Amino acid sequence: MQHLAVIFATVFLAELGAKTQIATLLFASDRQANPMLVFVAASLALVASTALAVALGSMAERYLTMIPLKPIAGAGFVIIGLLTIWGHYAGK
Repeated sequence: MQHLAVIFATVFLAELGAKTQIATLLFASDRQANPMLVFVAASLALVASTALAVALGSMAERYLTMIPLKPIAGAGFVIIGLLTIWGHYAGK
C-alpha cells in the first residue's frame, strides 16, 4: 500500500501545474464546455497516456535494468533547472 501511495503522490505532484493541467483548466473555463465532459475527457487522456507509459516501461524493463536510470533522470532535471535559471539571468 505504501508503494501505491508513493506512486500516487509522485504523479499527482508532477502533474500540478503541468501543461496538460493548464490546458484542462482552459478547456473547463470555456462557457460552452460541460465541466463533466472536460473532466471525463481529461481523465481518459491521462489514463491512456499512463497505460502507454506502463506498457512501454514494462517492455523496456528487461533492457534497462543495467542502466542507472534514477541518477540519470535526476541529473537531467538538475541540468534543466540550471539552464532555466541561467536563461532567466541571461535575459532570455
